[in-house]
Amino acid sequence: MYFHIFDLSFFKAIALKVKTGPTCAAKKRGLIFNHFSMKKTILFLAIIIAMPAFAQWEPAGERIMTSWGEDLDPENVWDAYPRPVMMRDQWKNLNGLWDYAITPVNQPAPEVYHGEILVPFPAESSLSGVKKQVGEENFLWYERTFNIPPEWEGRDILLHFGAVDWEAHVWINDIKVGSHKGGYDPFYFNISPFLEGSKEQKLLVRVWDPGDKGYQPRGKQVSEPGSIWYTSVTGIWQTVWIEPVSKEYIKSIKATPDIDREMLNLKVMADAHGSGDYYEVRVFEDGRFIGSHKASVFTELEVHIEEPNLWSPETPFLYDMEVLLYSGGEVVDQVSSYFAMRKISYARDDHGIVRLQLNNEDYFPMGTLDQGWWPDGLYTAPSDEALLYDIQKTKDLGFNLIRKHVKVEPARWYTHCDRVGILVWQDMPSGDKTPVWQMRQYFDGVELERSPVSEENFRNEWKNIIDYLYPYPSIVTWIPFNEAWGQFKTVEITEWTKQYDPSRLVIPASGGNHFQTGDMLAIHNYPNPRLYLYDAQRPTVLSEFGGIGLALEDHLWEPERNWGYIRFSSREEVTDQYLEYAGELKKLIMAGISGAVYTQITDVEIEVNGLLTYDRKEIKVDADKIRQANIEIRSLLKQR
Repeated sequence: MYFHIFDLSFFKAIALKVKTGPTCAAKKRGLIFNHFSMKKTILFLAIIIAMPAFAQWEPAGERIMTSWGEDLDPENVWDAYPRPVMMRDQWKNLNGLWDYAITPVNQPAPEVYHGEILVPFPAESSLSGVKKQVGEENFLWYERTFNIPPEWEGRDILLHFGAVDWEAHVWINDIKVGSHKGGYDPFYFNISPFLEGSKEQKLLVRVWDPGDKGYQPRGKQVSEPGSIWYTSVTGIWQTVWIEPVSKEYIKSIKATPDIDREMLNLKVMADAHGSGDYYEVRVFEDGRFIGSHKASVFTELEVHIEEPNLWSPETPFLYDMEVLLYSGGEVVDQVSSYFAMRKISYARDDHGIVRLQLNNEDYFPMGTLDQGWWPDGLYTAPSDEALLYDIQKTKDLGFNLIRKHVKVEPARWYTHCDRVGILVWQDMPSGDKTPVWQMRQYFDGVELERSPVSEENFRNEWKNIIDYLYPYPSIVTWIPFNEAWGQFKTVEITEWTKQYDPSRLVIPASGGNHFQTGDMLAIHNYPNPRLYLYDAQRPTVLSEFGGIGLALEDHLWEPERNWGYIRFSSREEVTDQYLEYAGELKKLIMAGISGAVYTQITDVEIEVNGLLTYDRKEIKVDADKIRQANIEIRSLLKQR
């Protein structure tokens, strides 16, 4: 007789709290018990016991899922160390079930939360358990509590966010500790002054994301998906974690190889206070100690690597190193890392064509476009194993390059590329309000006039992304613009990028308005490969072609609506068409193309032109034939 006074969602939330343990929000809800009589309380508890299904997290919606998503354990989500290029021994994962609420903007933190969200999956995704569009008119709130391990007592605690899309504000124990704008770069706060002894610590995060209504970099996210445009993503979408450090600690490691001089240029940035603080680098080759070098903090160090093992997709050799920070003569911090000796450049070959070179030898990058979307996690892969799967399959199919398209991945993705051995051309995620029709007017020389705040934000986010990704040797090329979308001050942005990181090449605008700047002329053509523009002074690359579509039943995002540049009905037809394009590409390589990128490695939402289905359960081509064709393409320059 009391059922009508209760909201069913309230029961679900309370039941879930009973199963998973108390948080701040659960305690707030617990106050409601004070309003119950004893009989009502007994009935309330009986209802909870009779509702075991509500105590289980489960994916939201009925879309297709990957096998990793189907097997996901919400108690062990993304539990691998999130930053392999700079590892400490101790850390604590804060992924898992958090309380969440969606409220209109400019409202304070909610008193009652709407339910639980599985971090680090964005709110719009199935694996978040929420699957709700947030929109620019709302805030997305997160709350949880956590404990500091007792063995960390006396140390500073850093709170890390892998990525939050787009604007994040963070509170610890109701004290605001900082904010961050940028959907693709990691950030952290030293939260030690705001912790309250050994008690549970309260963590509150507020996120706002204007989506496609804003100027910020956002890639292919739109509020109304269709064709080549995909579901919006809001909120925390990479790992949240804490780690203990000393008062002085290592902040970043910048390693730049110079194979011509057999040197590694190294710079260690640290939060150090003593004038005598210094760091030590210990280098290992196949587990064998080969040298130790020391320098004062903020001083660059040259490390001689005698007869270096060179990194390439064929031989992805990585050196290990340990970096130790000293203060007052004592080791106060230590991290493990790695580096590679490799060089990317270009030179004119014997036939007068400017070719890309890897380690001073002509090299043909043959790659796939990789957008990094997942049917169950959207921007977030369901697991680290899933993240590795796409990279390994790309290499298994005979490719040696991935163009990471208008998205930036978690740090572990780049480490996988380093270890597996595959080159990366890294896009800046596109943004601002450039309309679709303007994007399609290539080569007219008209650049977007951004507002001052849009321009400043672009520059800040691009710099932060480069800083974040600098240590990963697999990345050999930066691409600030794609297809004229948001393209502005091209020469200035390109020259700044080259000056900021002279160790890599720069494609000014892949398939966009072309200017005589940067290191490559990059053209797009669908569906077949074509050479309709050529630069005799720089390598000319075909950075997008293909798009052969095949819709496989039971593996479709929307069974009634799917799209490709051209469409076929069988694996055999798709394979034959790919081989035909491969034959055309071979001729164009001889004519002057020096690199190529096929669209694309997987289907994405209604776009069905992947070599793999969106759920990664089917390979849509004859893998052996594709691999052989790609190996032949890559070998052409070596045969000349």
